Amino acid sequence: MGHDGHDHDHDHGHGHGHHHGHSHDHGHGHSHDHDHSHGHDHDHSHGHDHDHGHSHEGSAVAAEHKSRAPVHVSAYVVTCSDSRDEAHDGSGKDLREGLAAAGHTVAGHTVVKDDPEAIRGALAQAQAAGARAVLFTGGTGIGRRDCTVETLRALFEKELPGFGELFRMLSYQRIGSPAMMSRATAGTYQGMILFALPGSPQAVRLALDALILPELGHAVRELTR
Repeated sequence: MGHDGHDHDHDHGHGHGHHHGHSHDHGHGHSHDHDHSHGHDHDHSHGHDHDHGHSHEGSAVAAEHKSRAPVHVSAYVVTCSDSRDEAHDGSGKDLREGLAAAGHTVAGHTVVKDDPEAIRGALAQAQAAGARAVLFTGGTGIGRRDCTVETLRALFEKELPGFGELFRMLSYQRIGSPAMMSRATAGTYQGMILFALPGSPQAVRLALDALILPELGHAVRELTR
């Protein structure tokens, strides 16, 4: 609305200035001013209708994507940590509970060392379990042992940079500049979508609720087209 109002004010001011010129040359410019004003009204109305139709069309397309997306997705959760075990895996537990509450199937979960070979082994387990989405938590920082992003990125067929960009934007709104330290990302691999998430429970809940759950079915549908 602010943008439209700005355009309207600008055009209105332009018309006013033109009318002032009309007073200066009354006899010759009257018909010209009238036609110009009429043309302006027509163009303005047409542009408004076009924008409205475009917005409506975009909403309809989004709704169609949602309606065709699978409701239930088989997911697998992998916690990458040198210090956690099953008993202290709060982030993995939050992911499993969030997925199940949204109606998705948790095909399995595991805790592995933050090590490339262990991470690739967990991915193979997820694939064998029939998972279409694999959510990794941990190992996305800049520490010497943080290697989840490098390990998965080497396997990606297509990376989804928008996931990391949006996650860091949302994180920045909550925690400020430390958000830039996260290298969270996502990508596709052999018919699956992989998410590399930070290790904190707050971060995984944010990523799951704001980004993953709203689009998980849609993303899996796109992989099968």
